[in-house]
Amino acid sequence: MIESTVVVRNRAGLHTRPAAMVVKVASQFASDIYLVRDGFNINAKSIIGVMTLAAEQGCELGLLIEGSDESEAHAAVVDLFATGFGEQL
Repeated sequence: MIESTVVVRNRAGLHTRPAAMVVKVASQFASDIYLVRDGFNINAKSIIGVMTLAAEQGCELGLLIEGSDESEAHAAVVDLFATGFGEQL
């Protein structure tokens, strides 16, 4: 299991387009991937779940990944957050 923290860097936060990007990337992997906020584990492969995070710019989210391709999944999700989902930082 890999546990880390990611930060929402883009100005608009985790709105519809970035949430969809998270789901798209997470769904490419067999591993279980969860985003954590305020003690709630949200399945990163669920658009409704990711949208309920209401994560604004600067928000820190826990990232939990477990499975056969967890290292690759971790790198992909961390990169997505680090680049601000391709939006203005």
